[in-house]
Amino acid sequence: MNQDWAPVRIRPKTGSKKADVSAAVRSGGTVVAEKKHGAGSNSRTGDTNLSKLDAETDVLAHATVSLSLSKSIQKARIDKKWSQAQLAQAINEKPAVINQYESGKALPNNQIISKIERALGTKVRSKK
Repeated sequence: MNQDWAPVRIRPKTGSKKADVSAAVRSGGTVVAEKKHGAGSNSRTGDTNLSKLDAETDVLAHATVSLSLSKSIQKARIDKKWSQAQLAQAINEKPAVINQYESGKALPNNQIISKIERALGTKVRSKK
């Protein structure tokens, strides 16, 4: 192992830039302020598309699970005499997820629907 035995000198801290500027102003020196390139350039410029958004008349919404799917999940769960919490525990999801699927508010996720089908032992998706 090597040890560094060279002396280290600790210098006193220099004054802050604000203090230097105010001292120069007090003594009558000239102070020049330069704007840095690109400083303060994080302003919003997204207002150009507002007219396009105002002219938009389509109603956009995510597709939720169908009423037939939610009713079939609910019927299969009741036939098996499970609560929503028991079904959620069987598929390792939160009870709120089952509640959303049964109320028709959930976004369809085929992985979760497959877990529900396996846990209940029936197909809940209807043929189109």
